[in-house]
Amino acid sequence: MGKLREPLLECSLPAALEAMGERWSFLILRAAFNGLHHFEEFQSELGIARNILANRLARLVEHGILARQPILEDRRKIAYGLTDKGFALLPTMIALRQWGERWETCVPAFPILVDARDRRPLQPVSVRSHDGRVLGKGDLIWALPGEVAGVEADTAAEAAE
Repeated sequence: MGKLREPLLECSLPAALEAMGERWSFLILRAAFNGLHHFEEFQSELGIARNILANRLARLVEHGILARQPILEDRRKIAYGLTDKGFALLPTMIALRQWGERWETCVPAFPILVDARDRRPLQPVSVRSHDGRVLGKGDLIWALPGEVAGVEADTAAEAAE
């Protein structure tokens, strides 16, 4: 058999990029992770044009990354909050930030993201095996579902539930 590659047309990466859009969507998401909730806060903090912000917020809501919630005290105002799907992007955001520190700015980001419990910096995001080993580029290969150890058992267990 020849080298197995991920079928590029069936890859989930383009779908993820379509959901996120572009630079402004990532910056809005970063702001949401930092506790911003209102249109005016996003606009003021990011310096983004109102029409672009409205478009990006609508896209993030449409894809289930942010949720719109009316504010009871003032029905004209809307709060935007991360959904579980949006919060699941946190490792991606941290990985991109760490990549930017290492390869683009070459300086540590400020402020420093730390563990709330002991206030120590996060470890670099890494790709790990099923048993927790950090994997490097020489440790990864593509495999078909039938060639993956434990996939049949996992699938059967899920089907039985």
